[in-house]
Amino acid sequence: MEILGIGNAIVDVICKVDENFITENGLTKSTMKLIFDENEFKKLLSNLKIEKTVSGGSVANSIVGLSQLENKVGFIGKVNDDDLGNKYEEGLINENVKYFYSKKKEELPTGTCLILITPDSERTMCTFLGTAGKINENDIDVNAVKNSKITFLEGYLWDEGDPITAFDKAMKLSKKTAMTLSDKFCVDRHKKNFLNLVNNKLDITFANEQEILSLIDTKNFDEVVSFAKQLGKLIDTWFFKYGNDVVANLADALRGLGFKYATLSGISIAVDDMKVPVEKPAILAKAENTIKEIEKKDIDKEEKILQSHEIWRKATKDITDQMEDEFGKLNNVFIMARWVIICSICFTGYDAWY
Repeated sequence: MEILGIGNAIVDVICKVDENFITENGLTKSTMKLIFDENEFKKLLSNLKIEKTVSGGSVANSIVGLSQLENKVGFIGKVNDDDLGNKYEEGLINENVKYFYSKKKEELPTGTCLILITPDSERTMCTFLGTAGKINENDIDVNAVKNSKITFLEGYLWDEGDPITAFDKAMKLSKKTAMTLSDKFCVDRHKKNFLNLVNNKLDITFANEQEILSLIDTKNFDEVVSFAKQLGKLIDTWFFKYGNDVVANLADALRGLGFKYATLSGISIAVDDMKVPVEKPAILAKAENTIKEIEKKDIDKEEKILQSHEIWRKATKDITDQMEDEFGKLNNVFIMARWVIICSICFTGYDAWY
């Protein structure tokens, strides 16, 4: 098996509502609210018409995405032996995801995320974790973890007590461990623990800009780049272990995902979005002249190559910085490029597979 995911098993319940429903129930539009009282959640749901139910959860969505890319994948997430729990398992099986959890009767029902869609297509979410947040070390399938090349963990699980024991057990058994930081508030609550995981236990980390800036206590994204270079784990793992062909296939798959979800999100590129910095010719000319001077030096061939690579790296960064300054933060090219830099691979979020 390529990748085993461990995370909250949440059934997304999709309902259409008007703007008044959001305000009357004290909800903040376009955000996610955790509900801890089962009765409060049931009362909220009782006045709604359910349009659709879909198996969901942050890491589970990622695993389904990987399955759709024809990877052999599995998932561990806790559900109750109830109607929604059965639907959840069926949803995974239909997506060719192997489910490594045996349902049984629990005190709490299967976790549910109520997704409220207003006429402007904005989503407001109310999540009741139910039994999903009660996963523990006894729920971890030892053989599934050992037989997986990568174990992918969900940062949201760190919010609960028992799941930490599941985390520890999975990490000790894993060949390689990946984790999503999940959201900024999650990082803020568990910063010390998360930083320790990133520095010492994780091989791959998934984060958006807000999450990674919070993790290392900075507002400067250049410091994030420096922090990532110090770790250098993802590139080492894929390039040196798997070679050029695998890395090329990975890049192609990521490009395909980018096009697909950029299209779904409505982001596109027009001719006017492409702007070549006026400084580009000068930056390239300076780099070429510097490299010519390096070639004249009486140093080893390997040293010349290293110095030349550094010159081109700096030239690329200078051009990129100029492009970003001219684009503006709302430029679609800037948005796409920035997201790739931040995430490298990103399937995380609240989206379910439809």
